[in-house]
Amino acid sequence: MGVDISSLVDAKQIALEDLAGRSIAIDAFNTLYQFLSMIRQPDGTPLKDREGRVTSHLSGLFYRSAALLELGIRPAYVFDGKPPELKKKTIEARKAAKAEAEKEWKRALEEGDLKRALSKATRTSRLDSDMIEESLVLLDALGIPWIRAPSEGEAQMGHLVRKGDIWAGASQDYDAILFGTPNLVRNLTLAGKRRLPSGKTVDVSPEIIALSDVLSSLQVTREQLVDMGILIGTDFNDGVRGIGPKKSLNLIKKHGSIEGIRAEGKVAIPEEFEDVRRIFLEPEISDDYSLLWGRVDQEAVRRILCDKHGFSVDRIDVVLERVAAKQNTRAQKNLDSWG
Repeated sequence: MGVDISSLVDAKQIALEDLAGRSIAIDAFNTLYQFLSMIRQPDGTPLKDREGRVTSHLSGLFYRSAALLELGIRPAYVFDGKPPELKKKTIEARKAAKAEAEKEWKRALEEGDLKRALSKATRTSRLDSDMIEESLVLLDALGIPWIRAPSEGEAQMGHLVRKGDIWAGASQDYDAILFGTPNLVRNLTLAGKRRLPSGKTVDVSPEIIALSDVLSSLQVTREQLVDMGILIGTDFNDGVRGIGPKKSLNLIKKHGSIEGIRAEGKVAIPEEFEDVRRIFLEPEISDDYSLLWGRVDQEAVRRILCDKHGFSVDRIDVVLERVAAKQNTRAQKNLDSWG
């Protein structure tokens, strides 16, 4: 979701190991939805415990976070707050799309077409308040800090990186660039594969995008990049029909801003463009947060995953022991590494 400027952005491929010692602010909702979409049974059913409660998000959050900790990466998760009013239309459209996908999923199951069922099921993911609260409790047990943003999580993420409290933000959405995130990591939480809507999988690898490189390459300012996003379309506006990334770049370079384009009178500019621009350039953010990384509380993790949801104790313990060994080794080298 978000603005599509992928064709204008050159990303540098990296390995997760290249991020060792770095702190990364992760777009929590973006990540949890990935887990809910990807971690499913062959017929598209999400992972569930004995009582029928969905656990895909917990499985993904635990194994991926543990892998990052093992690599010496310090993750922090940023959760969305109240969405801007202008996002209401996008949210309603997503709900409608999920409802339709759920109908098609059930139809495919009835017809015995498991491949199509899985493809449709990945579009039905829902993240409710109970899932969010469980995720926060699990992060506490893992010693990983989390922050509730006052509004858009990517805006708060960008703020953390600009302040220097965090080295980079991590999200699949390019909105993070428009929100001013200096360093953006994509594909951080994916396990080497991505399932496409068609059901096919493609290889992916982590990549990093520097905002300064994007602006330099396109020869625009961040304000102009935001105007380009508004012309293309964002989660907060529909954009202008017929204007994609390249055309938006040409228009902004020619006229300098949306006001300049509007003055020419040839393009129907969205009426709400100033409000959308304000969301990106003057977003709701907070300095009321704490970023402290602690040691993993193994007993608490077992209570959450094994006792409550039936995860395999042996499998969870193997991961916990690896993380503990890594933290012990690091603590011997530098007692302040995890403080």
